Amino acid sequence: MTRPGNIALDMLDEIRRATGLLFDALGSGPRTTPSTVLDVVPGVRLHDYPPASPSGSPVLLVPAPIKRSYIWDIEPGLSVVARCLEHGLRVHLVEWTDPGRAHQQFGLDQYADRLLVECMRVVTERTGAQRVPLVGHSLGGTFCAVCAARHPDLVTAIALLEAPLHFGTDAGAFTPFVSATPAASSPPLSAGGVPGSLLDIVAATAAPAEFQLDRWTDFVRSAADPVALASYLRVLRWTMDEFRLPEHLFSDVVERLYRADEFMRGTLVVDGRSVGPATLVVPMLNVVDPRSDVVPPCSIMPFHEAAASAEKRVLEYHGDTGVAVQHVGVLVGHNAHRQLWPEILGWLTGLPAS
Repeated sequence: MTRPGNIALDMLDEIRRATGLLFDALGSGPRTTPSTVLDVVPGVRLHDYPPASPSGSPVLLVPAPIKRSYIWDIEPGLSVVARCLEHGLRVHLVEWTDPGRAHQQFGLDQYADRLLVECMRVVTERTGAQRVPLVGHSLGGTFCAVCAARHPDLVTAIALLEAPLHFGTDAGAFTPFVSATPAASSPPLSAGGVPGSLLDIVAATAAPAEFQLDRWTDFVRSAADPVALASYLRVLRWTMDEFRLPEHLFSDVVERLYRADEFMRGTLVVDGRSVGPATLVVPMLNVVDPRSDVVPPCSIMPFHEAAASAEKRVLEYHGDTGVAVQHVGVLVGHNAHRQLWPEILGWLTGLPAS
């Protein structure tokens, strides 16, 4: 039986989604690149984009499984998808699908292994490549790192955008919240998983400056600039597109990553094999925001330095106006697209052919 608190969260999800539709009606919805949607396996789909060059190298973009994937392609001038296509890459974007009751036991073994491996299989079959570079943001980047540590034979390289890799006491603003909460074995569930509004409340409580105050100050800064205001409203609309998290994945992230820091310790068992810094051998690029409380450098750099990768690089991102939430600025910020993405894509296109 669904508890009253969960009913309220489900209603809040519905209200926020309805508000998002109002934004669409007012012209602030996403303006995405045309794509072919490929059903992969239950839990995940792929967006395949017409390449500028059929011989271009593939790339797989991996969002966090919390809100919708179109944050990578929110409008033509601020689209990671468009930037990748301009650089001749054959782009595939992961779209995590809404988890139903049948998918509540999907955890890290699925999201950071089986589902991503199936996506890479589709990409290699369609492109003829033997291996695929992964580009992931936030928790999606964590999945990329785990997958690369488990399957170095399938992954060319990884580019991680503000992706936490080292947890425990160095997990930033979420550390005190996780430490103070009961075990995650019984999260507040709805009929289809952990409500998106609960995750919003947790984020706003753990990092009020980044998820509340910064949103209002960014609005004030954007108000006099029509271009910045337009992008601000599109991102704000995206924040209302709620997405449930499977019960088991929620538990794995809280218990195995945040509490036990198993990935950094090298004790994270994925599909029968322990993974950690010592098993991550592919080239790795990390984008770090020195100002972030959500994914601070201390949640990235110890793992980056300990990883066995022979080729490692770090880039810094220093924020933008018109992004609503600075944590996604690396994907939708004007400064990010002018200054950061040419560096990331130059690194990706300079990798040896696979």
